[in-house]
Amino acid sequence: MTNAAEVPDHLDVVIVGAGLSGIGAAYRLQTECPGKSYAILETRDTLGGTWDLFRYPGIRSDSDMFTLGYPFKPWRDARSIADGPSILRYMAETAAEFGIDRHIRFATKVVAADWSSATAQWTLTLEQRDTAGVTVATTLTCNFLYACAGYYNYDQAHAPVFPGVGNFSGQVVQPQFWPDELDYAGKRVVVIGSGATAVTLVPAMAQQAAHVTMLQRSPTWISAVPGRDKQADRIRRLLPPDLAHRVIRTKNILFNIGFYQYCRRRPESARKLLTGLTTRILKDGKVVAEHFTPDYNPWDQRLCAVPDADFFKAMKKGKADVVTDHIETFVPEGIRLKSGRVLEADIVVTATGLQLLAFGGIAPKVDGETVNLSDQFVWQGAMLTGIPNFAVCIGYTNASWTLRADLSSRLVCRVLNHMDRNDFAAVVPAPVGKLDERPLLDLASGYVQRSIAQFPRQGDRRPWKVRQNYLLDSVATMRTNLDRTLVATRRSAVRADLSAIR
Repeated sequence: MTNAAEVPDHLDVVIVGAGLSGIGAAYRLQTECPGKSYAILETRDTLGGTWDLFRYPGIRSDSDMFTLGYPFKPWRDARSIADGPSILRYMAETAAEFGIDRHIRFATKVVAADWSSATAQWTLTLEQRDTAGVTVATTLTCNFLYACAGYYNYDQAHAPVFPGVGNFSGQVVQPQFWPDELDYAGKRVVVIGSGATAVTLVPAMAQQAAHVTMLQRSPTWISAVPGRDKQADRIRRLLPPDLAHRVIRTKNILFNIGFYQYCRRRPESARKLLTGLTTRILKDGKVVAEHFTPDYNPWDQRLCAVPDADFFKAMKKGKADVVTDHIETFVPEGIRLKSGRVLEADIVVTATGLQLLAFGGIAPKVDGETVNLSDQFVWQGAMLTGIPNFAVCIGYTNASWTLRADLSSRLVCRVLNHMDRNDFAAVVPAPVGKLDERPLLDLASGYVQRSIAQFPRQGDRRPWKVRQNYLLDSVATMRTNLDRTLVATRRSAVRADLSAIR
């Protein structure tokens, strides 16, 4: 791993973030644009992004690793739904195998990014921490900026204010900032929330806790999935590793797209299927109706997957339960609900959702003026109107993040090569005609609705519409007519402008 101080003064491309997206982007860049100089700037002291930040018990993927993993790096572990440490090892192996780790500059935060039309370059203001923890402000320039930091706020979680929380005699914990020393063995635990974090925590903590209660305001769609893909195991026994990976990946992509389309087109049938499967596991239709049958349709919000039905098994063993109610106030012994019931607890975990942050908190400026991101449209799910030589990496909401992330990185490489072939110094997408705006993330989830107004918009038609279909995107993305929607500035024009300034 390279020291942050070794960042050169100028690079062809800067990638922000050394998580799944950033490492994948680096691989695509050095294989499809091998002449480009680049660096990955990472705020933290290690790679991994989300998978290094979140350390709560049971942390795992909610997508199968054959699609969440990289197409160029076969997933070889036994379990298709993997835990956090396994994913981190996979990412570290990938970075080392392809020499990507030599390009990562840790403890380096991008605090400002200013595009100059006169020079056709980005000037990045950085905060770098040395080995003694001292922060030093530096700058570098680059031709293209690629934000691969996702859309979560790593520094701040969504933290609603609960009445009377100061009266609680126990400990309150946020999953995003899980204390290493927390001892919950033999303790009574209440987990507030019903999303992916909550349904992960409950069975993991139930192994040691006296009892775990998931307290939810309303039900969430939860589906049991195999933790190990038996079909994938058979395919891996029969085929060479690389071919097996491609076959399994294709199989899972087709299944996931098919199930999503089924849920969207036949919601009532999907509701019956999911409630039926859960009833078959729990053997209690009343519990399923009260706690596991949401008012919204499947995939109006992201579906929570529980590998090997571990969440439901913890309930059947009597180690966990679910309460659907609203909090009235915290009391010394726990939480009093609006129904009057008191949930006694030694530890309360507030799995109340994440906070979104556009592009790692970078607020791009163009010629000194801050760009209002909410006024911009996203082109091909990657580049933005109003901001030249800038791309963002945003994954799918209904499938593995990496599927779209890899497409975006391949598109960025295609754009870079297109610029070189045509001697372009800068490109920026611009729509022809008026676009009807829509939210960038079309999910009803609370964490999305709280912050989505701060993000760019998508349009009502290609290439401005952010589709949730990898099969269509995998064909259309790489065949887009770049000349039709990208407005270019030739290098000769920039050189002429510079000569005039001098």
